[in-house]
Amino acid sequence: MHTLLVTGPGGAGRTTTAAATALAAARDGRRVLLLSGDPGDPMGALVGPAAGPPTDVAPGLRATPVPGGVLVARIDSGEEFRAELVALQDRGAAVLNMLGGRALGAEELTELPGAEQFALLRALRRAATAPGIDLVVVDMPALHQAVATLALPAQLRRYLARLLPAERQAARALRPVLAQLAGVPMPAQWLYEAAARWDEELAAVQAVIEADSTRVRLVAEPGPAADAALRTGRLGLALQRLRVADVVANRTLPNGSGTDPWLAGLAAQQEKYAAQWAAADLPVLPLPHLGRDPQGPDDLAALADAAAPAPAAPGRRPDWPVEDRIAEDGVLVWVVPLPRAEKRELDLIRRGDELLLTVGPYRRIVPLPSALRRCTVSGAALADGELRIRFTPDPGLWPRAH
Repeated sequence: MHTLLVTGPGGAGRTTTAAATALAAARDGRRVLLLSGDPGDPMGALVGPAAGPPTDVAPGLRATPVPGGVLVARIDSGEEFRAELVALQDRGAAVLNMLGGRALGAEELTELPGAEQFALLRALRRAATAPGIDLVVVDMPALHQAVATLALPAQLRRYLARLLPAERQAARALRPVLAQLAGVPMPAQWLYEAAARWDEELAAVQAVIEADSTRVRLVAEPGPAADAALRTGRLGLALQRLRVADVVANRTLPNGSGTDPWLAGLAAQQEKYAAQWAAADLPVLPLPHLGRDPQGPDDLAALADAAAPAPAAPGRRPDWPVEDRIAEDGVLVWVVPLPRAEKRELDLIRRGDELLLTVGPYRRIVPLPSALRRCTVSGAALADGELRIRFTPDPGLWPRAH
């Protein structure tokens, strides 16, 4: 199974592109599942009425067939939030009773900010287990929010490992005895059990996001604002080592758009920026402007041929290789690809066996490869879209040649 995450700057038409991408893949004979979580269901107006009854494509995930052979699963973040919180209360009932708390009813609950991201991630995990599906197309949020959402599983797992380290659970066999002595349940046991469940779920989502079969399709209307947003967003994706498949240049005008100078100027601007994106080693797919906002299956079918996803090229998610230059320069060099990054927006800090790397509005804390843990950071340089961090072996820790 392959996963294609579709995102782009706000207003770029990513929902339309995700639907057209799914339809094109289904026309090609693939069994496609399209995930959408936008409020108001704009996807429904595009794909048309149901072509059959909803079916369970995976545990906890129902999808509806629509014209063209696509299965569409709409993510209801509000319902997901209520179900998860009620289940959490049920599991922690003993602790709530001990503290004198009263459980909330499902009808009292209104989803909190951030519920959409977690519902999307859970749906992504469930979709990955759907049998018989060849391609999962995900209508992601706008680019900046999409990057933050995709980074969540790894971030939260790191927080759990620091706040509730697994080694602290070594004495869990004693907790029932302590609970009998104290006469009350032990909250720590419930907390560690909950943390273990959360970590297991987050690890499953992280595995889908970081799989070699997962790629990102960017959608933008060529122009200066979109170019700036794509540059920043690509840095966030690179920081998470996510693989960008291509860029859909949406709402493109035909070359030489008539005699109207305004249209001709806009077409020339679009062509200029689309060429720049192509020069950055990204395949660019032009998606034509229909002269109106796409509505319904007929408009979607008109766009599907141009939106066909390229066959998944063999390869792995981007590497951060370590170059051995000890013989030549006495250093090891950690190479971090950061396309179109600028020096002024970079920052890095070494903390123990981790590196805190900041690129523009994005930050990631990454563990150092084992060889670099026995080194000190001796400098860094940015050139040709690569951050090259130099590490000098620590004589007290580095093995000596005999």
